[in-house]
Amino acid sequence: MNIWQLVVKEISRRKMNFSLGLVSVVIAVTTLMGALILLRAHDVRTEQIVAQKEEETKQRMVLMQDDYRKIMKKLGFNLLILPKDQQLADLYANDYASKYMPEDYVSALSASKIMSIRHLLPSLQQKIKWPEKQRTIILIGTRGEVPFLHRDPKEPMLVAVPKGTMVLGYELHQSLNLKQGDKVRFFGQDFMVHQCNEERGSKDDISIWIDLKQAQDILNRPDQVNAILALKCICAGDDISLIRKEITAILPGTQVIEQGTKVITRAEARERAAQEAEEAIGAEIQNREKLKKERETYASIMVPLVLIACGVWIFLLFLSNVRDRQSEIGIFRAIGVRASGILKIFLLKALLIGLIGGFLGFIIGIFSGIVFLDLRLVLSIVDFRFLLLAIVLSTLLSLLASWIPALLASQQDPAIVLREE
Repeated sequence: MNIWQLVVKEISRRKMNFSLGLVSVVIAVTTLMGALILLRAHDVRTEQIVAQKEEETKQRMVLMQDDYRKIMKKLGFNLLILPKDQQLADLYANDYASKYMPEDYVSALSASKIMSIRHLLPSLQQKIKWPEKQRTIILIGTRGEVPFLHRDPKEPMLVAVPKGTMVLGYELHQSLNLKQGDKVRFFGQDFMVHQCNEERGSKDDISIWIDLKQAQDILNRPDQVNAILALKCICAGDDISLIRKEITAILPGTQVIEQGTKVITRAEARERAAQEAEEAIGAEIQNREKLKKERETYASIMVPLVLIACGVWIFLLFLSNVRDRQSEIGIFRAIGVRASGILKIFLLKALLIGLIGGFLGFIIGIFSGIVFLDLRLVLSIVDFRFLLLAIVLSTLLSLLASWIPALLASQQDPAIVLREE
């Protein structure tokens, strides 16, 4: 009878002892596999959540930036293109430019490939006296925004005033008791009040907006404007010196004035939107990292405790088995079985417990992961390395725990054992 036959007979005669050892190894490996799968699933799920969060954030950023864009539109334009010979002191003193340039300038700018500005609005402004009402006003003629020909059209910041209508500033419509839809005489022509603006606390409150062509006729400035308003983009490399260089290259004989406060406000609003998005993703990553550390701490305590407990249990089972089989061991030694042969019988039994227990623990660990997590997630995590780890660990655990009892059995003196029996 060879040694493997002896091991099989030993297992068949002491099924309970073998089964208890097997259950112990299964528990140890299942605990380890569960911890590994849970931690790896956490990493995978974190990647999925962060990717989803980034996608949601991108979508929210689009909406948020659109909201900010609409809010920032209320700030108005932040660039003013003027004739080069216009004195700024006169501009600030009179609230309008006294020099003029061709209306075609705005068409030339819109046909250019310049990328640093948007929303072009030509205008003709002058402070005059309204003869029918004997009121000093600022007349503003506008044709609405001129789109860039090489870009997708954007929602205009200001729309054109329909011909034959006017938009009144707050002080004018309040003091003259005018409302939307009223007819009013203006420089010998009949106009309808198209819109009454709210109070703005600026020169706009005493301004009247009409169609650009009609304003040019009234002011005797055919095909001329004295200002082009534009919106500076918030993008890399858009400093004012570069913009001035680009615009003056297209429109010679002009100068560009920047309204700095509005630029700063617009930039801060967009930066805040981007910062909020980054902070949201960062907070999610921190929360996931914190949860992972908690699980790692728990696993680092739980798994070693289970392994030690299972190892001690296997040790006690083998030690009890050695004591129960003292007479058999004595007979084996008496008929010539060497100490190494006795040692092999116990270690081979431990080896079988480790191999079978490791495989069963691996299977149960995967099944538990599928039950508590997700089939596709678990299958994407588990690979051959998990099985190899389970088998190697279970085998080492079983062999180490049974080594001392097996060594004690192999060193027993047959004469003493048989005499005591």
